[in-house]
Amino acid sequence: MSQNPPSLRPDLAPTARFSDAPRAGQPTIGMVSLGCPKALVDSERILTRLRAEGYGISPDYSGADAVIVNTCGFLDSAKAESLEAIGEALAENGRVIVTGCLGAEPEYITGAHPKVLAVTGPHQYEQVLDAVHTAVPPDPDPFIDLLPASGVKLTPRHYSYLKISEGCNHKCKFCIIPDMRGLLTSRPAKAVLREAEKLVESGVRELLVISQDTSAYGTDWKDRDEKFPILPLARDLGSLSAWVRMHYVYPYPHVRELVPLMADGLVLPYLDIPFQHAHPDTLKRMARPAAAARTLDEIAAWREICPDITLRSTFIVGYPGETEDEFQTLLDWMDEAQLDRVGCFQYENVDGARSNALPDHVPAEVKQERWDRFMEKAQAISEAKLAAKVGQRIDVIIDDIDEDGIATCRTKADAPEIDGNLFIDEGTEGLSVGEIVSVEVDEAGEYDLWGHL
Repeated sequence: MSQNPPSLRPDLAPTARFSDAPRAGQPTIGMVSLGCPKALVDSERILTRLRAEGYGISPDYSGADAVIVNTCGFLDSAKAESLEAIGEALAENGRVIVTGCLGAEPEYITGAHPKVLAVTGPHQYEQVLDAVHTAVPPDPDPFIDLLPASGVKLTPRHYSYLKISEGCNHKCKFCIIPDMRGLLTSRPAKAVLREAEKLVESGVRELLVISQDTSAYGTDWKDRDEKFPILPLARDLGSLSAWVRMHYVYPYPHVRELVPLMADGLVLPYLDIPFQHAHPDTLKRMARPAAAARTLDEIAAWREICPDITLRSTFIVGYPGETEDEFQTLLDWMDEAQLDRVGCFQYENVDGARSNALPDHVPAEVKQERWDRFMEKAQAISEAKLAAKVGQRIDVIIDDIDEDGIATCRTKADAPEIDGNLFIDEGTEGLSVGEIVSVEVDEAGEYDLWGHL
């Protein structure tokens, strides 16, 4: 059984899943998708366009006529992973097209791997298609190559990521996302809803709403009817008879208006909010709002409106200049906030980030020691909160049933891969993946639950 949280990278998307086998003689493209769920959605869109043109999708290098590597450039360690993946694809296949966030630095890629066929930046779908056409001309068979109504999905059939915008208007010193993906650009609400409706019609039971800044959705529209378009969008998504989970919600004051939708059951009572730290001086050096005390007031208000709300967040420890007192403030804030789900990064430099130039960088061993202490605190809070669920009856969605009949499920408080699971060890005959069932919780661990139907 898996234990949560995962590694030091709580931003990663689930592993891509490939289901369709190419037909004989079909031109076939392989895909390696790295990084966050937003990148996974980009991979799905690229593959959907390729499938519409008659290309097959290969789950491995050897069966492909060329390979697309969708890279991540969020951290220097992620860049190294991307370069390694490109090198492996070149060694195994030889014909490699690079796209994604690291593609915003083409010289960085071609300097390490000059034999790649092409390099494109994030969400540059047309350029990726042009590169594929050049490397592997299409050969569609209109009588056979039918595209699923929901497009190509790299997640299980019962849940799907729904990307509502690109880019970000914040200027956090540790982040280069605006440099790679640009400023906030929101998708039209009608397009988002049309995609969501098609997904639900095709069997998706859970929509995971993602962007760089979900609560800012639509605020880039000059002539908008609503001051905060995320509110009507959430209401409309909540009418589709699927679980709707909100990720990457920046804690603006209008987030309080989302919470009644959770209390009313339209949207899952779950907020994923990247607080990053709690000490005002650390937040100021990060160029983030330094109002941790007011954040505690907001958390209290959210819980008053919706007592069942689950709060997930990510934090950075070892940020340049972080003192022991500042770190202790973060631990004390955690005691007060009592967040349900927590991930944590150790700070690392990213080429191009303004935080690199800050003084007083924290030694690696101190960052590790603080990460250990932080996660010990978060684990204790998680364990206590889960113990309080024993004896409760809750709804869960089934993600997997293994050969021994053990069902791996998630509650409304758990997002795929990054949060915990609920396991049903017996009596699962007749159940199917994607089904939502009611269980009684029998046992709790540090991050996971066990229960029976």
